[in-house]
Amino acid sequence: MSEKQRTIKESISLNGVGLHTGDQVNIEICPAPDNHGYKFQRTDLPEQPIIKADVEFVISTERGTTLEFKGAKVHTTEHVLAALYGCQVDNALIKINGTEIPILDGSSKPYVDAILNVGFEEQEAEREYFELTENIPWEDAEKGIEFLAIPDVNYRLTVMVDYKSPVLGTQHASMYNIGEFNSEIAPCRTFVFLRELEYLATHNLIKGGDLDNAIVLVDKADISKDELNRLAKLLGKENLQVTIEGIGVLNSTKLQFENEPARHKLLDIVGDLALVGKPIKAHILAARPGHFGNVSFAKVLKEQIKKQQSAPRDFDLTKEPLYNINDIERMLPHRFPFLMVDKIMEIQEESIVGVKNVTMNEPIFTGHFPGNPVFPGVLQIEAMAQVGGIFALSKVEDPNLYSTYFMKIDNVKFKQKVLPGDTLVFELKLLSPIRRGLVEMGGQAYVNGKVVMEAEMLAQVIKDKA
Repeated sequence: MSEKQRTIKESISLNGVGLHTGDQVNIEICPAPDNHGYKFQRTDLPEQPIIKADVEFVISTERGTTLEFKGAKVHTTEHVLAALYGCQVDNALIKINGTEIPILDGSSKPYVDAILNVGFEEQEAEREYFELTENIPWEDAEKGIEFLAIPDVNYRLTVMVDYKSPVLGTQHASMYNIGEFNSEIAPCRTFVFLRELEYLATHNLIKGGDLDNAIVLVDKADISKDELNRLAKLLGKENLQVTIEGIGVLNSTKLQFENEPARHKLLDIVGDLALVGKPIKAHILAARPGHFGNVSFAKVLKEQIKKQQSAPRDFDLTKEPLYNINDIERMLPHRFPFLMVDKIMEIQEESIVGVKNVTMNEPIFTGHFPGNPVFPGVLQIEAMAQVGGIFALSKVEDPNLYSTYFMKIDNVKFKQKVLPGDTLVFELKLLSPIRRGLVEMGGQAYVNGKVVMEAEMLAQVIKDKA
């Protein structure tokens, strides 16, 4: 079955500090209408501008992902976007009264918990996936970053991190499908090396960082107490009591998973790739990722979406058909000159592909039009309906005892002329479960892989013969 979009049932409010600004921020995640996507709203600015969560609006990836639209900015977007994407929320308006999303505990878990607490609202529009059709590699050799996306029926991620550190070593993390995100990935906190803290502090970053919202990793054993105190003072945490036992985690904070840093990198990928704008079906492998690489690859994927949308649809019409014309005549009551389907190529649980060969021998061309033969749009609709009828009749015993009757036609569009010599390929999908003989399907008609017509139709299948 096709999946419906969904939003949250009611608004969610949280409060916390920005990791880098240190400012107190209120965030409210609100339900949003169909096809809204993710958008941020700066409620503290005049006119309360809205910033679409789109990779085209990324202006910085330094220690987080920053979006800007017409001068309005929002920093550190990845954790809340990962939570929404991981919970399979398609539409949400995220209101904030400051420049940076609150870091909370450094993971996506507080956001996920709040979303799950209010629940979901199913919407009318269908969820439209980006389904990869070919392998897509990308790398930045200078930075040592590698990405590869390959076609898959799920959204799957495999991550490798290698910081040449005796703490991390080489770590791997994986998510086999999006259903694993909430329990296996969302709780994983952001992390930083102790040796990075001075740089971050002197560059006006991590003003809101502490041991409650970040894992601090120590990769050498000869850190003096004076150096720790100096760093604590630099960070504005002069009363912070820190201890290190050898090489490991500052204050001996326990990792929730042995590979928690790698899992957090995977979390960041989920959040940053949410900026592509569609739920993804692909297996993405990443080596040494970070926000720069994530966003760069998100742009590559967005270009791939445009490429696939403009590419002709490929149907293999050379293979043996599932039903030939004799099979079709045993199912449909139609005969010359009103049998509009020549063969059925495939039938899936919720879809069908059928073929109509348009030839100059069609009697309709006697009058439509002399000297300018054009296959009528109404007959394209009829041919599509007959393909849908075959789908419905394939689900019953003794299909020759049934007839299908039109009840409704919606959203019909004709995109180009169909001429003698064209091969019409109809692809229809079930829009809702078949109930009481009512069959609702939507689909497209293709010529040479390009859409020439599309429509949604409702018919009733009735057993009216003995």
